[in-house]
Amino acid sequence: MIAIIHAEMRHSKEDKAASHERIVAEAAARIRASGIEQPGVAEIMRAAGLTHGGFYKHFGSRDELIVEAVQRALADSESRVPELTADAEDPLAAFADAYLSVAHRDDPATGCGVVALGADMPRVGGGAQEAYRAQVERYLAHLRPLLDGDDETTRRRATVTLSAMVGAVMIARALGPTERSDEILRDVREAVRERRLL
Repeated sequence: MIAIIHAEMRHSKEDKAASHERIVAEAAARIRASGIEQPGVAEIMRAAGLTHGGFYKHFGSRDELIVEAVQRALADSESRVPELTADAEDPLAAFADAYLSVAHRDDPATGCGVVALGADMPRVGGGAQEAYRAQVERYLAHLRPLLDGDDETTRRRATVTLSAMVGAVMIARALGPTERSDEILRDVREAVRERRLL
């Protein structure tokens, strides 16, 4: 009997953890696609296949969910960098090709959280903004060795490169799928690949 109770408790904890995971993943995708202010709790819960009433079993408030969703969105971005660069002949070019692509521009829900959430961070502050800052630092740490150095000049080149890449995707998304948008992505991609920034 005790074994059955323990099994049910473990199953219940696993179900709760899986539900929590679905909520955070759905919220992370939605805030990347439409910003932090847009998705409501009911919308996120419905998309996760759960009832609105179950929200407070997982989070004390919407703000608590948003912080966790921002952290997830940024971690998702981070996890892709090693995959893109690990076996590439030119890791910086591989990163630029993926980041400054039409596919990245056109799919914000699965794209970089630094691009998608940048405008929201000053209004949100707190833990979400700290997670954002940490992600920017991780991107810069990834870029420095790809730029073949570890001195002050390389640090500055990494800052300029990241800023150009993030800015290019933000502008390209704002312009929509247009010729000018495609040109911006192409021009910055080529500048990064050729190491012409700074």
